[in-house]
Amino acid sequence: MREKILQAIRKFEIKTYRVVEESTEGAELYFIKKDLDMRRRKNVASSNVTIYRDFEDDGKKMRGSANIQIFPEMTQEDVDKAISDTYYAASFVKNPYYELVEGKKEDKILVESSLQGKSLEEIGNGFVEALYSVDNGKEAFINSAEFFMSKTSTAIYNSEGVDVSYEKNSVSGEFIVQCITPQDVEQYQDFAYDDFDTEALKKQAKEALEMVQKRAQATEAPAKGNYRLLLSGKEVGALMDLYLSRACVSMIYPGYSTYKKGMKVQGEEVQGETLNLTLHASEPYSYDGIPMKDLSLMKDGKLEAIYGGIQYAYYLGVAPTGMYNAVHLDNGTKSFEEMKKEPYLHVVSFSDFSMDSFSGYFGGEIRLGYLFDGEKVTPVTGGSVSGNLLELQKNMVFSTERYKNKDYDGPFAVEFQNVAVAGK
Repeated sequence: MREKILQAIRKFEIKTYRVVEESTEGAELYFIKKDLDMRRRKNVASSNVTIYRDFEDDGKKMRGSANIQIFPEMTQEDVDKAISDTYYAASFVKNPYYELVEGKKEDKILVESSLQGKSLEEIGNGFVEALYSVDNGKEAFINSAEFFMSKTSTAIYNSEGVDVSYEKNSVSGEFIVQCITPQDVEQYQDFAYDDFDTEALKKQAKEALEMVQKRAQATEAPAKGNYRLLLSGKEVGALMDLYLSRACVSMIYPGYSTYKKGMKVQGEEVQGETLNLTLHASEPYSYDGIPMKDLSLMKDGKLEAIYGGIQYAYYLGVAPTGMYNAVHLDNGTKSFEEMKKEPYLHVVSFSDFSMDSFSGYFGGEIRLGYLFDGEKVTPVTGGSVSGNLLELQKNMVFSTERYKNKDYDGPFAVEFQNVAVAGK
């Protein structure tokens, strides 16, 4: 596939290009309750080719670009036409000029992980056993589950000498938990790991089975009003998307974000806890071929870096770092049990939790929450949460307990004061 692409590039005398070549060996398992319903294997490969075209517009140097997917089954004639069409399309894209990353050929990297060295079958068997090890109840059970194990080899090369590659294993999946009494309800769960973290999946499944039983008991929405709100697990990680988005050069350059290095992101008078946030490099190279490493984003609430890809970093005059999806947040100071000593609404399941990085608003419809009125805890369902992180970030308090998934490693819970809830 590489030789076909390079032959086409030489044929049309294309000077600037970047190719991201991926090949994936995968195994998939599909369960109905505890019975294996179907298994599949796959081997897929493709190359994402970006063709750049330089020209001038009103005396300004421009660099257009366009992308095309190339597959191994394509003939040389097919590849020639695809590359030629893409080169033509790039002439219509008028972006100010920017530079690609320069580099050289490097040895292939095997991404360190406890998945490395295990076969896809071993990985699948381990996570299947973990999930179903907690499925022993009569009222709540796992209705169905899907597991996707993959080993992906990625090679990145460009016209400026970059020629790097790495291999990474991962596992992901989803499962449905169901409880049929006193009412029939189901709840969706998903998971994704870069390590053989079967204990994390076991814990998630156990909590999901407990939650779906509470959901079956819940019949009423909380009363409308303002609450001391507790969020936990993946929703805490989702909140961090605001800081990732606003610190990215692609948000800063167009003016969507006002973040600047050294800025006190949470404001001058923080009464809660300040953020210590680190961007985690999940892969050794970005798709531009930039070597990736962990990057301290915020220290005590102050922005230490901005990050992003080559194009907008070049426009802003900062070094490109590559894109990040995973974050590490330092521990909070309050235990989760302490958080639950005063009246609260702890929402543990949303129909679709969303975090709008432009406006700062977060929230969603409540699938299941626990309402503590100072005397007893009542499961609730219905109504919705609507908060604004830009207004609430001065008073955030995080738990000492931790939570980890593929993209977030940080405190298990966060506490907000006076958050609006629409209810009955």
